[in-house]
Amino acid sequence: MDVSILSDAQSRAVTAENPTGGPGLGGLASDGTGARAARDLGPGWKVSPSRVVQPGETLVLADVAGPGCIRHVWIADDSDVDRRLAIRFHWDGADKPSVEAPLGDFFACALHATEPGTLASNPVCVNPRRALNCWWPMPFRKRARATLENLHDKPVSVYWQIDWEAGEQPAGAAYFHAQFRRTDGVPERGVHVILDGVRGRGHYVGTYGFWGVRGDGWWGEGEVKFFLDGDRDGATVCGTGTEDYFGGAWNFDDGGYREFCTPWSGLAHVRRPDGLYKAVPRFSLYRWHVPDPVRFRSDIRVTVQDLGWRPDGRYLSRHDDISTVAYWYQEEPFTDFPPFPSRDALEIV
Repeated sequence: MDVSILSDAQSRAVTAENPTGGPGLGGLASDGTGARAARDLGPGWKVSPSRVVQPGETLVLADVAGPGCIRHVWIADDSDVDRRLAIRFHWDGADKPSVEAPLGDFFACALHATEPGTLASNPVCVNPRRALNCWWPMPFRKRARATLENLHDKPVSVYWQIDWEAGEQPAGAAYFHAQFRRTDGVPERGVHVILDGVRGRGHYVGTYGFWGVRGDGWWGEGEVKFFLDGDRDGATVCGTGTEDYFGGAWNFDDGGYREFCTPWSGLAHVRRPDGLYKAVPRFSLYRWHVPDPVRFRSDIRVTVQDLGWRPDGRYLSRHDDISTVAYWYQEEPFTDFPPFPSRDALEIV
C-alpha cells in the first residue's frame, strides 16, 4: 500500500464506546465499565472502554454495513485459561463464519492467557502485555459481523478496537478466511490436515502452528504439502521439513532451540518443560505467505507430516499434538467448516 495515495474511503472504528462504528459517535457513552472512574468527568472520558462477557455469552465485536474493508483488529482480555474464547467473522450476511478459531491461535499465540510472550511480524503482532493485533485486510461488500464467544465458566473482560474503511472495494478483492484444526495424537503414518474441503479460486496466505511434542528426539522432519487444483497422490508444492517451512533450518538448534521473529516467519515461543507439571515441550510457529501466496483455481488441501527419527537413522512416525490455523483469501465467502471443537477438545493439557 502506497500511503501517499489519497482515497475516497472513510475511516471508521468499532469499540465498546462506539459499537456501531458510526461517524462522530466515539467517546459518547454515558454508562459502562469505566463509569465509576469517570464519575467526576462525565461523558467523553473513557466511560465504556470494555465489556464484561458472561459465561456462554457471545459478544458482538462489530456489525457494520458495507461496502468496506477491515484494516486492523486489536483485542485484549483478562482470561486466565487458554482457548476459552472463540473469534468468528461472517461476511455479507452468511449464517456460518468464514473465520473461526480460538482467539489466541488466530493471533498466532495459543498460550495467550498463560504465557503470552511477544510476536513481531508484519500482519500479526502480540505486544506487551497480551495485546493481540492483526493487519489482515478483510474486504466485504454488504456486511461484516465479528463475534467473540466466552467458553469460560466465569466472566471475562474484553477490550477491543476494529478499524475499518467504508467505501467501494476493487472488483478483485477476495474474502479473508481462517480455519482452526487440531489433531491431538496423530495416527500411525498419518498426517495433520491444515486445510481441506475448500472450493473456489483464491490464494493461501499463512499458517500458524502450535506443536506439542510427545516423545524424545527431533519432531519436525515432516513435509508441508499443498495439493492444488485436483492434486491427489502428489502435491504441487512440497517442502523439505517442518522447520524449513517455518523459515528455520537444522532443528532450530543454535545451542538449543532458539526463538526468532521475522516479518514473514518465525518460532515465536518455545514452552520448555519445568521439571514438574509442564512436561510437554510446545512450539509456537508462523509462516506468512504474503510475498509468496500459494494460488489455487478450484481447490486446495494442505497437510503436514508428523515425522521424527529412530536411533538407527530411520524415520519415525510420531503421535504429537498439532494445532494449526490456516489463512487464505478466495472469491466467495466459504463457510463449509468442520464442527468447531468443544471446550474440552480445545484444552491444552
